[in-house]
Amino acid sequence: MEGGAMRGLFTCGVLDVFLENGITFDGAAGISAGAVLGCNFKSRQIGRPLRYNKKYSRDPRYCSFSSLIKTGDLYGEQFCYHELPEVLDPFDNETFTNDPLNFYVGASDIETGEAVFHKCFDGREEDLTWMRASASMPVVSRIVEIDDKKLLDGGIVCPVPYEFMESMGYDRNIIILTQPADFVKEKSKTLPLIRVALHKYPAIVKAMARRHDVYNLQMEEIKERERRGEALVIRPDEALGISRTEKDPDELERVYQEGRRIATERLDEIKAFLQIKEPEISDR
Repeated sequence: MEGGAMRGLFTCGVLDVFLENGITFDGAAGISAGAVLGCNFKSRQIGRPLRYNKKYSRDPRYCSFSSLIKTGDLYGEQFCYHELPEVLDPFDNETFTNDPLNFYVGASDIETGEAVFHKCFDGREEDLTWMRASASMPVVSRIVEIDDKKLLDGGIVCPVPYEFMESMGYDRNIIILTQPADFVKEKSKTLPLIRVALHKYPAIVKAMARRHDVYNLQMEEIKERERRGEALVIRPDEALGISRTEKDPDELERVYQEGRRIATERLDEIKAFLQIKEPEISDR
């Protein structure tokens, strides 16, 4: 599951159609929004990411420049990773823990410039910290320290974790993207600022400088897998036209519904790819 901040609600629409149709997997991996929103697939909470984003997107504790100034995080850590999942819209930790799906989260190690992955277990403190790291965009987020690692947004180094899944032995993968097939990523305009903000970490600065090339190469590799029938790719038909920090509930709903529409239209194709057989109906 690709990231893309609020474009991730497209992914949520796709995943909810999967849940409603009994489509399950042995494993899943998410990057950035693909992790913090995609985790609701393992907890089987249909509609939860859309619900809380529509309700709290305009809350300054959730995402705001005031939060960035006060805490160092555009998306407030305390609100997003504690108050929201623990109190306001509880995350189903029990279901998450007991569901057999292996769920992995990817982040970028800023000291090595490499992608690192964590297998989530219960959706609690350690898992949440990894999810926060995966979604911590450079400059507008604090560096997340876990054990001996210093981490930021997983999309810097690994935009889509299909190679990681293949390395783990998963050979029939559905890849959910949040950009259309003709999208070409351009060099980041914030690179000068990143060079200043992260000058102590040359490996991640170097990774940011080539991020667009890595992304575009991944998209070509994904298209090749798609052509060979080795992966099934679900992506928007056209650019979703939504801000990374979109606060309009109607726009959030629109993007979610677009994911649902495409997944529903391709449901037979998805089941055939996963070799899901429909139950036989007796005439008795």
